[in-house]
Amino acid sequence: MNTVEKKKNVILLNMGGPRNIQEINTFLVNMFNDYHILNIKNSFIRNMVAKKIVNKIKPDVISHYEAIGGKSPINEYTEKLVNKLNKLDSSADYKYIMNYTPPYAYDVLKELKNKNVEEITLFSMYPQYSEVTVKSSLESVYKAIKKLKYNPKINIIDRYYYDYNYNNSIVQLIKESIVNKNPEEYVLIFSAHSIPKMYADKGDPYEYECNYNIEILKEKLHEEGVNFKDIVLSYQSKIGKIEWLSPATIDIIKKYKGEKLIIYPLAFTIDNSETIYEIDMEYRKEAINKYGIKDFILVPCLNDNLNFAKAIIELSRNAEIYNSNILDIKEIV
Repeated sequence: MNTVEKKKNVILLNMGGPRNIQEINTFLVNMFNDYHILNIKNSFIRNMVAKKIVNKIKPDVISHYEAIGGKSPINEYTEKLVNKLNKLDSSADYKYIMNYTPPYAYDVLKELKNKNVEEITLFSMYPQYSEVTVKSSLESVYKAIKKLKYNPKINIIDRYYYDYNYNNSIVQLIKESIVNKNPEEYVLIFSAHSIPKMYADKGDPYEYECNYNIEILKEKLHEEGVNFKDIVLSYQSKIGKIEWLSPATIDIIKKYKGEKLIIYPLAFTIDNSETIYEIDMEYRKEAINKYGIKDFILVPCLNDNLNFAKAIIELSRNAEIYNSNILDIKEIV
């Protein structure tokens, strides 16, 4: 007789990243075969286009990863965060699923099904909701659930840009990054991963939630007496020729040429190539060499930050209150 697993199970959802140079191809192929990334309905055509894109960009992507040690830090930081969560909260079992690299949804959920886990909480590692990120991750989970014929109760934390503890964690990181510096001499740039503008035009709330998040952070910083010369939102990581959300982070850096800058990666909770390579290497080099930036500070992502871990635990414990159930399993084909 199989016993029922009564312990709460919380699963962190993120995009993933290559653990080595060999895994870069898997990461790219899976990402560009995602309908929410490459918006082509016909899967055969999407696969063909994805292969062309991957073959074109892979040499550059490989060189980027070689520059940061041959792997993405997202896996190591996520594992550290999960370990910390499990130590802090004995009432739950924390795991994680990546969308484009292992551990995949099917494998993690198969294990939970075999343990007769009856209830799971899906926790998005994206603080602001977007179809491109959050919905894509949730769909991967639901497809796996259908394939496994698994029917647990599901709670969803699909966004938390409004959460007090989450925002307080960010404010503390920003304050730590400017110790012994005068914030009034710095422009604070919140750099968020961009999405194609067509999604925002169709009602995707990502842009609104990024702006709302910044208003909350502005108020918190002001309350703590941390006043910057200016605070702005920008978007990074555009791919291809279609229109994306703007202004671009590099354009904002150019706008404030000769100034001192501090950048916080608003839409990322875990460091990855788009923070430690794109911002900290590419943008830093261009900012200093081309635009005369006097100081360039990159605030690290929350990663396995203790305050962030506590925020995740608190949100997860109240999952049924926050539960949005935005995605019906019946919608998934």
